[in-house]
Amino acid sequence: MSRKLYITSTEAKSGKSLVALGIMELLLRNIGKVGFFRPFISAQTDDGKKDNDIKLISETYNLDIPYQDMYAYTLSEVSQLMVDSNYNQLIEDILKKIEPLAEKYDFIMCEGTDFSSTYSSFELDINAEIANNLGASVLLVANVYKKSVSEIIHSIEISIDSLTSKGNKVIATFVNRVNSKYKKEIVSKLSEKYKEQDIQFYTIPSIDLLKNPTIKEIADILDAKVLYGETRLNQHVHNYVVAAMHLNNFLERIHHGSLIITPGDRADIIVACLSAVSSINMPYIAGIVLTGGIEPAPSVLKLIKGLKKTIPIISVKTDTFLSARIIDKIHAVITPGDNRKVNLALAVFEQNVDMDQLGGKIINSYSITVTPKMFEYSLLATARVNKQHIVLPEGKEHRILRAAEILLRREVADITLLGNRKQIESKIIELGLKMDGVNIIEPGKSEYFNEYIEQYYELRKHKGVTKDKVSDILLDVNFFGTMMVYNGHADGLVSGSIHTTAATIRPAFQIIKTKPGCKIVSSVMLMCLKDRVLVYGDCAINPNPDSEELAEIALSSAKTARMFNIEPRIAMLSYSTGDSGTGDDVELVRNAVRIAREKAKHIDPDLKIEGPIQYDAAIDPDVAKTKMPESEVAGKATIFIFPDLNTGNNTYKAVQRSAKAIAIGPILQGLKKPVNDLSRGCLIPDIINTVAITAIQAQTE
Repeated sequence: MSRKLYITSTEAKSGKSLVALGIMELLLRNIGKVGFFRPFISAQTDDGKKDNDIKLISETYNLDIPYQDMYAYTLSEVSQLMVDSNYNQLIEDILKKIEPLAEKYDFIMCEGTDFSSTYSSFELDINAEIANNLGASVLLVANVYKKSVSEIIHSIEISIDSLTSKGNKVIATFVNRVNSKYKKEIVSKLSEKYKEQDIQFYTIPSIDLLKNPTIKEIADILDAKVLYGETRLNQHVHNYVVAAMHLNNFLERIHHGSLIITPGDRADIIVACLSAVSSINMPYIAGIVLTGGIEPAPSVLKLIKGLKKTIPIISVKTDTFLSARIIDKIHAVITPGDNRKVNLALAVFEQNVDMDQLGGKIINSYSITVTPKMFEYSLLATARVNKQHIVLPEGKEHRILRAAEILLRREVADITLLGNRKQIESKIIELGLKMDGVNIIEPGKSEYFNEYIEQYYELRKHKGVTKDKVSDILLDVNFFGTMMVYNGHADGLVSGSIHTTAATIRPAFQIIKTKPGCKIVSSVMLMCLKDRVLVYGDCAINPNPDSEELAEIALSSAKTARMFNIEPRIAMLSYSTGDSGTGDDVELVRNAVRIAREKAKHIDPDLKIEGPIQYDAAIDPDVAKTKMPESEVAGKATIFIFPDLNTGNNTYKAVQRSAKAIAIGPILQGLKKPVNDLSRGCLIPDIINTVAITAIQAQTE
């Protein structure tokens, strides 16, 4: 998957376009394939207009990406989702939309919102959330034009502190349109404050030409009719003059780059402007706006057509006063095809930014944040890569059916439901679900039922099981589903929404059994915190593991972590850290660490294992500096192995409730084929996640 960079700003009109051009130029010099993406755009698709920045980047750098693939939502669509309080859907759809680009491109530059919507008061928060869920480092752009030093620093500090408090990794800030006499003071103060966070600060001066609109921009905003000079619409307007006075007074007010605004019936002004264009004694005129919807008289039109050199002349329906007001408020942008502005913007960027320094930071920096939504989405995406067949024994349970519909619609897995066919089909109709492609099996009517009876009898006859009993046993949906997995008729099983843990996993212990080299089946919980995913084990299966079993749980948990792209750094937990404590419980963990390290030498020599260690020293870098300063695990553990089930189960529930973490699991590990247990209080998203996890386990097996 590609790396991502997210450009956001402190407010509207901050100059993101200039920075986006400069960063794209920098990236393309160092990276093969670079894509561009915007979560939201202001342009509406139904009026045929396109987002300026998408067009600018796409056309300037000849990106071979369809326009519709470079954004997720229009602002009107976002507004509707906000009204419906469907924020999770918003984030999920953005992740889904960017996924094809992430698969195709080495790096994706994302540009945030324009701070021009009804949600501008909290757009920084929205951008922070999106950047986190994309796993993107952040570049901040601040427009400081006509602000004092204290105002500039205060504004930037608020934005950076807000972003970092939400878990964003800010790697650089661009202070745009800064007064040159303040730039050293601003950079010095900000760099000192954010020295530990290694945020780089760059200043970009205010350039008059970049803030001047073109005739085309003005014509588009005023919905003007172009009368003449269509090939010269990229002329830049430096100022405007309302020509409502006598001719001699008007001529004195023309300056270089003036746009003349006059009623369409003022033939004297029009002729004077055309004469001024041909005169070496008069300043350069950018163009003429004829107001009131009045076009020049035929005699004037004849004069214009006969000129070899003319200027853009546009006609608008609005009156002179309103036209002038609108033009005065126009915020100039860098438009596609305006090569003069594009080249100037790139030159200004390169002259004021250390390209090598910034390039190194961007290319070598990446966000370590993994949000719950990001992780959940990655589960579904990974499961789809190589679709597996999962059997759900609780076929008539409404939560299972709703989850199955979503899994089928999103092509996460092929699904088989077990149970009475008529009851399941009736429930599907009652719930109003559409489940094309779902397979329904009644165990007793299955073509494999008699074959499974013979197999199970052979597997369990040494335990005194008779054939008469086997038939009744295999009518149980969990036993039948486990036999499907055992025979390869399904790749994995998920149950437990209406069955106990024992009812779900007992058939797996009897039929599937443990992998070679594994003496026990254990479990982990994937704990999705605000900014990372941790692995807790064992929280569901083994009440009082001995040192050998604890070591095995640790090594199995490392394999599970890698399966879900979590770098394993194992903390073997106890009530003391290092050599500070004694007692039977501490010695049990100490022995487990020794055994795990010895086994890891042969199967995973780079695996990092630490213990005994207390939870605070394992997770908090500041505590780790005091208690275990030399450890490679302390302060940055990703896997937490609890000494017993009582501790593990209570801890994961405490963290889940008090930290508002999403707990996914328990995930069983050590079985030859994947079987996973649901909580009887599970929600539909829990079922979806567990099926995806089971499918990924099956892929790995």
